[in-house]
Amino acid sequence: MGVHERDSQGPGRESAPAGGGLTTGEVARRLGVAPTTVRTWDRRYGLGPEAHTGGRHRRWTPADVARLERMCALTATGIPPAEAARTVLGEATPEAVPAGRAARARKEAVPGRRAAGPSPRPPARARSRAGSGLRLGDVRQECKGIARAALRLDAAALDELLETAIDEHGLVAAWTEVIMPTLQAVGRKWESSGEKYVEVEHFLSWHVSGALRRGAPPATADRPGATTVLACVPGENHTLPLEVLAAALAERGLPVRMFGGALPVESLVTAVRRTGPAAVGLWAQSRTTASRPLAQHVAAMEWGVRGARRKPAVLTIGPGWTGRSVAGLPRPAGLAEAVAVLESVVSR
Repeated sequence: MGVHERDSQGPGRESAPAGGGLTTGEVARRLGVAPTTVRTWDRRYGLGPEAHTGGRHRRWTPADVARLERMCALTATGIPPAEAARTVLGEATPEAVPAGRAARARKEAVPGRRAAGPSPRPPARARSRAGSGLRLGDVRQECKGIARAALRLDAAALDELLETAIDEHGLVAAWTEVIMPTLQAVGRKWESSGEKYVEVEHFLSWHVSGALRRGAPPATADRPGATTVLACVPGENHTLPLEVLAAALAERGLPVRMFGGALPVESLVTAVRRTGPAAVGLWAQSRTTASRPLAQHVAAMEWGVRGARRKPAVLTIGPGWTGRSVAGLPRPAGLAEAVAVLESVVSR
């Protein structure tokens, strides 16, 4: 599901008028908010564009977008939208925001408060944090939108942006080029800020997992000797990369059995014996959890009738296996390579 423009008359995609500037939908995607949020900020706080086309359609100039970016930065730190809007309008030049619009915004921002007189600014500490964002560098625009939605803890916008990325780019490209860089940026922010943003990382991970589950096709029925077993090694709870791999295999009609995080050794061995898989993917995020003896033990397991016994192909997946590779076992470098290896193994 994508982010759609809708006009005031009902559902439907708003046509992009000719001329410079961005449409409301384009601005929403850039900011990582729902189009309704942009319209609400326009209607309620006076943060809309001045340019019109055809009397109804609106175009957002760079100056208009800059005000909204500032609004996003302020609200991402927990400042209420009304207070953030007053700050944005107070910072803008008189030419950028006409006096009538600013007065209307102040009046609507705080019901019952006199429009006259200066509006209070956020505390100095809040202002210092307002500009703190995720430094994503030169990445896809979708990354920045997803990061901003995650910082605001905006569940509706985040779900819509994630599903749009998967729909438009496909699962593998969306994970590799959009979702994973954003998760890494959130992780860096958490590590460098004294764990102040841990709720953002958990929030984003949960919504990514939900988007994967909603977008994945129904589970494929088992085919003898064609199943892939996916599990995190004992002590490893980072399941998202395996969830992506499971969804990518399901997209290709390959049967998968996903066992999630920190599967005990005995349970892993039992699962492999019960399913008789063509392949087993073992994920390790950390070198402290990657176990060569475990990988070798699973790779040596056999089942089937005497004279036609089989062994699984074992893939050691994840950064934890760096420097701990096991001779004879594939260690794919990324999602696309892991999918290719497993497709090859299953098709033998």
